[in-house]
Amino acid sequence: MSDASTALGVRLYPDLVEQDGLAAALADCAARHGLSIGRLSAPESGRAHYTHAEISCDRGLVRVGLAREARYFMVDISEGGRVRAHGDACDLLPVVQLAEAWCGGVELTELAARFPFLKRKKD
Repeated sequence: MSDASTALGVRLYPDLVEQDGLAAALADCAARHGLSIGRLSAPESGRAHYTHAEISCDRGLVRVGLAREARYFMVDISEGGRVRAHGDACDLLPVVQLAEAWCGGVELTELAARFPFLKRKKD
């Protein structure tokens, strides 16, 4: 069994196991759909290398993590070191679309309207 399959769980994330983790799957999804998502990174080692990714741009960060009990992607949007919005999506494409929109300058109000899974944090 590979490190990716041990960390991810083949039952919930077979596609991510095949692509060797979340960051690689996000990059592939963005490329297949012609989307630009900013700088993509993952932790250097351990389980988190396969289960967490961070998309950074001049505006802030989009952090993505995997749920363990069910298949979904947990998303946090941070700006100025503060989480501004969060949500859960069942598919990678809306996560990648959200990251592209955020890094492209779309405001949180419009993002929440476009992506109903996204909830703004109260200021």
